[in-house]
Amino acid sequence: MQKIIVHSFGVAVLLLTSSCADSQRDEAGGLLEGVPSGRTEIIDLTHPLNSKNPHWPGPGYEPFHYEIFATLEKNGVLSGRFSMPEHAGTHVDAPNHFEAGQIPVDRIPPRQLFCPAVVIDVQSKAAQNPDYMLSRTDIAEWEAAHGRIPENALVFLYSGWDKRWDDFEQYKNASADGVLHFPGFSAESVQMLVDERNAAALGIDTLSVDPGVSKDFAVHHVSHKRGKYHVENAANLSRLPPTGAFVVVAPIKIENGTGGPARVFALVAKP
Repeated sequence: MQKIIVHSFGVAVLLLTSSCADSQRDEAGGLLEGVPSGRTEIIDLTHPLNSKNPHWPGPGYEPFHYEIFATLEKNGVLSGRFSMPEHAGTHVDAPNHFEAGQIPVDRIPPRQLFCPAVVIDVQSKAAQNPDYMLSRTDIAEWEAAHGRIPENALVFLYSGWDKRWDDFEQYKNASADGVLHFPGFSAESVQMLVDERNAAALGIDTLSVDPGVSKDFAVHHVSHKRGKYHVENAANLSRLPPTGAFVVVAPIKIENGTGGPARVFALVAKP
């Protein structure tokens, strides 16, 4: 695992809503044009980074750390530095994270980082069962309501787990034996998404696209083996429509990195 120690940076993920696949480019352009006039609402889908953030409870995954090393009074400039694991905060998993021979984060083709966005809402099921896994049936029901998932989509699983973000213990939801309990994708659902729907990526509002109880990280292996990336610890997915969005994912570009933090912005046309 690599560690990041750099100056502050800005990284963005841009979501552009569209009413239909045939007019995606025109709708995206319209949303961008609507920003200065206020016709487009900007929604931040990124959790702020700080030392209290939830992080993966494993060796080497230290909390985010930030410090000021230069001040206006002493140095004539205000500047800070931070250190963190690649996989912390709202971040991207590159395909090489779990699969040897797959590409690192800096080599994800830009064309795969701009794609339609899909949001599958399972929050009611996750509230009843924290170990809930997205099923093929869930996907079929979503498509019955919203149409077939478009190719090259970033499929977000919205579990409502981001409401727990400010409480690390609630977010990881570990039982007495140390097993984590939070929802995720199932390997079967991901096989359908990547093989039958040709999804470009997976996204979720929890620590991992795999459910917390997973011991083999099958979802990571299934998706990474096929060159797919992930967005984990997403925020405010409740404010996105189920379909009709475009997403541009811009993770920090670490040479040979296995992932990195990203910022996420959603652009939504006001009614």
